[in-house]
Amino acid sequence: MDINFLGFMPALLPIALSPGASFTLVMSSALSGGYTGLFKTLAGTALGIYTHAILIGFGITSIIISSPASFTVLKILGNAYLLWLGITLIRSGMSAKSGGLAETTHSVTLGEAWIANVLNPKAILFYLTVVSQFAGKQGGISHYLTLASVHIVVMSIWLLVISRALVFSVKKASPLKLKKYVNITGGILLIVFSVHAVID
Repeated sequence: MDINFLGFMPALLPIALSPGASFTLVMSSALSGGYTGLFKTLAGTALGIYTHAILIGFGITSIIISSPASFTVLKILGNAYLLWLGITLIRSGMSAKSGGLAETTHSVTLGEAWIANVLNPKAILFYLTVVSQFAGKQGGISHYLTLASVHIVVMSIWLLVISRALVFSVKKASPLKLKKYVNITGGILLIVFSVHAVID
């Protein structure tokens, strides 16, 4: 196996550790749905990463990228979906009631996290232009799945550490205020990510 793990890690860390859509969704889920919501979002994101690995392994990603019209449609769908999730989280935060975490208006599901990752144009380009450089000369689905697994482990450890601190902080703060703050802020960030992707 000629996978370049040593070269992959420095390329992966800035992506896996930077605050983006997945980071925002996990933070919101950790607060809204507790550990159940947290693991659903992590699982959905992991499935999305594996989906990218499979698509690039079969050459489907290259076909999509080679067609400007197809990639444009994908970008529009991805940005529209992030926009919808952002609005949903803002509404959830604004409508939070005094029941605290038990009365969650919306908690990101496994399917929503998967779709958000699969339709993310930056994730598609990352696997096509960056991950492909470290998958070895022969490439192959098994190599891409191996690198995707490394990606998932690094991302999960990082998000678990951050979200664990968030979940425990609920005990020291008002659950209602924290829920409102995280969901509204998270929703705004998702909208910003969506708009930025359009004008970028």
